[in-house]
Amino acid sequence: MFRPLLGSYSSVPAAVRAHRPEIPMLCLRPAVATAEAAHFVDVFPGDVLYAVKCNPDPTILRALAAGGIRHFDAASINEVSLVRSVFPEARIHFMHPIKARSAIREAYAEHGVRDFALDRAEELTKILEETGGASDLCLVVRLALGKGNARLDLSGKFGATADDAVLLLRNAVDQGAKVGLSFHVGSQCCDPTAWERALAQADAVARKARVPLDVIDVGGGFPVRYPDMQPPPLEEFVAAIRRGVRRMETTETCALWCEPGRALVAASESLVVQVQSRRGDALYVNDGVYGSLSDAGALLHFRYPCRLIRATARDHQPLQSFSLFGPTCDSLDRMQGPFLLPGDVADGDWVEIGQLGAYGACLRTGFNGFDEAVLVEVLDPPLSAGMLDIDSLVAA
Repeated sequence: MFRPLLGSYSSVPAAVRAHRPEIPMLCLRPAVATAEAAHFVDVFPGDVLYAVKCNPDPTILRALAAGGIRHFDAASINEVSLVRSVFPEARIHFMHPIKARSAIREAYAEHGVRDFALDRAEELTKILEETGGASDLCLVVRLALGKGNARLDLSGKFGATADDAVLLLRNAVDQGAKVGLSFHVGSQCCDPTAWERALAQADAVARKARVPLDVIDVGGGFPVRYPDMQPPPLEEFVAAIRRGVRRMETTETCALWCEPGRALVAASESLVVQVQSRRGDALYVNDGVYGSLSDAGALLHFRYPCRLIRATARDHQPLQSFSLFGPTCDSLDRMQGPFLLPGDVADGDWVEIGQLGAYGACLRTGFNGFDEAVLVEVLDPPLSAGMLDIDSLVAA
């Protein structure tokens, strides 16, 4: 549960000095989200659909819109409703391949959604029935991909086989709908050629179906920098997509979509945690895998840039590796890291952890009652992956 915004500050250390927080403090940088969105929109040669699931905070949504985002990829009726409440004129794309009938009906009738993803015949039937066989639909068939080398593989849950995708495209066209193909190479994919290979598979399906595509959706997965991941610049991914699209048999009117999330918002938020105890190289802090640090836990082991904000002035010590334990009673509430911090970390100090605008606050739970956090806006630059290599220390 978030308390109301506490205010805007020149920097994270200034916010810490003002409030000396004893519960987690989320630091929003809307201007960073605006800049990242503007860059992505400028570089990508098509429509950029922000994946709302990554960070649904209305402040961040408005910041993305200020950077040029006009399309939103929603995965639930609640996300559809949220976007419509913030942006009455936005185009919303319902891109979860499996939806409740009531969600389809409400999205179409009440929120003006016309674009729906699917990956099986039953979903096509549901969409057609719940929209009354509407003639203004755009139905996007999600194509299954094999396991790739993304940090988070997404190949096992959704996607039609090539043969099934052919039948779905033909059946959708027979119903008078516009049609498209989509795929997802996996989250935090650092290999630009993964998009080229996926586009080649999509092209083979479209050729076999003998159906002209109205949409090619290259999905999300665009990576950002973390201390142990240094992906190529966005321009290399876009160049690979351009190459893949050029090889496809498409019409001039075929639209190109993408669904970035992490790439737009990761740098727009950081988290300040307080050290409540230290045991050797393990720090016990007031947030963890059941809060905003889920991706740092046992499943993904993401590493994040961080810096120490001291509670009291003292001599600086060299950096060393630490692991973090979250506040719950569950022993799985552990972030292995390593997190590089000065060796003098002590009880009462704070640690700012960067790159948490993606899949941070939106994954918080109320487990063990540790559900509170405070919000501030800050104006200082975000922590970057390179900050693990410098002694960026601040005495609060």
